[in-house]
Amino acid sequence: MAFLKRRPAAEAQVDFDHLPRHVAIIMDGNGRWAKKRGLPRTAGHAAGAENFRTIATYCKDIGLEYLTVYAFSTENWKRPAEEVSAIMGLLKKYLLEAISRMERDRVKMRFFGDLSPLDPELQALCRRTEEISTHYEGCQVNICLNYGGRDEVLRAAKAFAEDCVRGDQKPGDLTEETFGSYLFSDGVPDPDLVIRPSGEIRISNFLLWQSAYAEFYFTDVLWPDFTKEELNKALAAYQGRSRRFGGV
Repeated sequence: MAFLKRRPAAEAQVDFDHLPRHVAIIMDGNGRWAKKRGLPRTAGHAAGAENFRTIATYCKDIGLEYLTVYAFSTENWKRPAEEVSAIMGLLKKYLLEAISRMERDRVKMRFFGDLSPLDPELQALCRRTEEISTHYEGCQVNICLNYGGRDEVLRAAKAFAEDCVRGDQKPGDLTEETFGSYLFSDGVPDPDLVIRPSGEIRISNFLLWQSAYAEFYFTDVLWPDFTKEELNKALAAYQGRSRRFGGV
C-alpha cells in the first residue's frame, strides 16, 4: 500500500482525461464536525449525507467510473441506538429521493455488505435501487452498508468451501480471480485510490482484499467539509504517483 502526502491547493491540477477508474472513500468525521459546532452527532451525519450527494454527483460529472463509500460498518452497531437510527433514517431518505430521480441522474447504485439485519423497508429500497440501476451505464456508486472487510473475506471463504463440498469447486483450483467472484465487489475493479478524511490514518476494515495495491490519501478535513476541491487535491496527488504493483 502506498500512502499519499497532502499537497497544497495550488498544486491540485487534475488531468480529467486520465482519472483513476475507481475511487473509494471512508466518510469519516461527521461526529467531530458536529461537536466542533456544538451540535448533536446526528446533525453531523445529516451534513455528511448531503455531502455524499454532492461528491457522488461530481464524480459522475467528471466521468469517474466507480465510487465506493463506507456508509455503515459491521462495527457501527456498537454506537448509541439513537445515532444508528438516525443514520438509517438518512439512508432511507436518500434512497427514496434517489429512486425518484434515477431516470434523470442515471447513476448506477450497488450495495456491498450483509443487508439482512436492516429493517425490511430499507432492504426493499436497496434492492429497488439496484434493480433500477441495471438499466443504466456510466458512473456506479457502491455503498458499503453493514460492511466489514474481514466479514466479507470470511463469507467468501465459507461460500467457496460450501461449493467444494457440493463438488462445484475444487480447493486446488482456487485463484485470486475465483476468490474475488465470491466477494460483494464481484465484477467491480479494485479501487485505484482510497481516500480517508478526518485525520485518522487507518483503513478501519474497509475493502481489505480489494485495496491491496491501492494508493492511499489521508487528509485532516472532516467529511462534511470535504469539497470537490478537496477531492481534486486527492486526484492530483494520485496522478503524481508511479504505480508499479510490486515491480520496478
